[in-house]
Parts: sequence; structure tokens; C-alpha cells
Amino acid sequence: MKKQLFGSLAACCFALTLVVAYEVVQLAHLKLVKIDAQLKEVSGLEFDKQNRLWAINDSGDEPILYWVKEDGTVGRTIQIQNAKNHDWEDMTQDDFGHFFIGDFGNNAKDRRWLTIYKIENPIDIKGDTTQAEIIKFTYADVLNTAPGAKEDNYDLEAFVYFKRQLYLFTKNRDVPFDGKTHLHRIGDHAANYKAQYVSSFTTCTGLQELCWITSAAMSPDRSKLVLLDSERLWLFENWQDDDFFSGDVYKIKLGIVTQKEGVTFFDNNTVVFTDEEFQGFGRNAYVVKLDESRKIKVRAASKDVR
Repeated sequence: MKKQLFGSLAACCFALTLVVAYEVVQLAHLKLVKIDAQLKEVSGLEFDKQNRLWAINDSGDEPILYWVKEDGTVGRTIQIQNAKNHDWEDMTQDDFGHFFIGDFGNNAKDRRWLTIYKIENPIDIKGDTTQAEIIKFTYADVLNTAPGAKEDNYDLEAFVYFKRQLYLFTKNRDVPFDGKTHLHRIGDHAANYKAQYVSSFTTCTGLQELCWITSAAMSPDRSKLVLLDSERLWLFENWQDDDFFSGDVYKIKLGIVTQKEGVTFFDNNTVVFTDEEFQGFGRNAYVVKLDESRKIKVRAASKDVR
């Protein structure tokens, strides 16, 4: 009996080792470049009008955008003079090329009003500094909620631009955890907004750290949306109006778990994502070709959506 038990345990350990090894190789296969050490906590990405990649760091850095060259080094920086990096979490871009930087991380749930900075496309900025248009928002349904209340799905690390609106995807910290990310909508120009709820989507209900949405991106033709977590890309297509969760849904596995925090589209078929450095591992940019990826269908759009 003991021999059988040890044999079974050995077989399980061997199988687990094979799975982990496969996932490491899978992520390594997607690797594009190692990123400069100045960007240890990349939290947002965007390509400018000349297809150059720009990145931001998470909280603790100065209010700076970094141009990441093809070899991973930093080629240029731009500082936003009237901004602070309280908790920068994502970037997006409108149809005119304006960049939006989301200073809306709210881990401690102690921020009622959150900030988005809107700047010109970096190729239109002369010099190494700029000024931002400032967008403020809160959630319409939490204005009268005391800090520390049980409801805890108002942390935020992901947003996109779509049809003159900004769309926010929450990072769920609810207890018990139900895996839902809530979609909210605000305007795209300087004002104080109350974010309006649109819909929700359940990613996964296991370990919450693996299910959290940490970044979002919209394809240049506005037909595809991707959400990023530590293990997957969630791909949305064929939605109705501005309810991105109403259409076809796929998931694309990205290999071993790392702290994946930034995602953007290079073109309508090419997605670039990054992870943060942890114990010497990570701080890389990776590339995914959607038409070459194994897409697992999670849900089909209803007939009235198509």
C-alpha cells in the first residue's frame, strides 16, 4: 500500500512539474524583450502615432511616461507637471491620439474621488514636460457609503476609450469573492463625473489574485476588447452598444502565473502585454497574435446581439 501511495504521489508531482514546465515555456515563447530596470512595476502601455511603445510605473514613481525602445531600453521620458502618481494603473488612447493615464488605484478603499490625466499624443509634445487635462470621478452608488463598508468592488486598474466615453473595469475585492468585474462609464474630457454602472462579467471564482482584472485594451478598429489577469487574456467581440460583455467571449491562456499588469494593441491582431519584476523574474514585454492563439470560447453572443 505504501509503495502504491508513494508511486501515486510521485506520478502527481511529475505531472505537476510537466504542467509548470510547459507553462514556463509557453510564456517564454511569447517574450518580446526585457524592459529597462527603470520600469520595475509597469502598469500601463500604449503605442503612439509612430508605433512607439510608452509605459508608466505603478505608485511610488514620479508622474512620468517612458518610451520603451525595441531593445527594451528607455529612449525618452515625459513628465506631467500638474500630475501626481498616487497610484497609476493603466493607459488608453482616443481616436485623436490623446493619451489617458488612470490614477485610480484604490487598494485601501480610502479614495472617494479618482483621477484620469489626459495629454497629447507623445509625438506632439515638444520637450520633456507637459500639462494634463484633469478628469475626476467617483461612483454614483458609493457617494453615501461609509469607507470600510462591506461592498468592495471599487478598486480599479483597467480602462478603455470607446465612442467619446471612458469605460472602467473594477478589480474585485469583495468578501466572499464572486469573481465579477463591474463595467462603469464616464466622459472623456475635464469634468467631475459620477461613474454609471453598465454591466458585469465573471472572470473566475478561485483565488482572487489570479482573477483580478489588471489592465484593458481596445483594438484600433474598436471591434475587439481584451482584459488581462495574471493567467489569461479575456477577448470580447460582437457586443451590443457599449455593453462589452454582451457578445462573444474567449479566454487565451498566457502560461505561468506572473504579475501581469499592462496590455495594449499594436494592431487589430497583435496584443502586447507586460509583467512586473518579482524576485528577478518578469519585467518583460510579450506579444500575442490573436489569429495564432488557442482561443477557448466561454460564451457566444445571443442572436439579437449579432
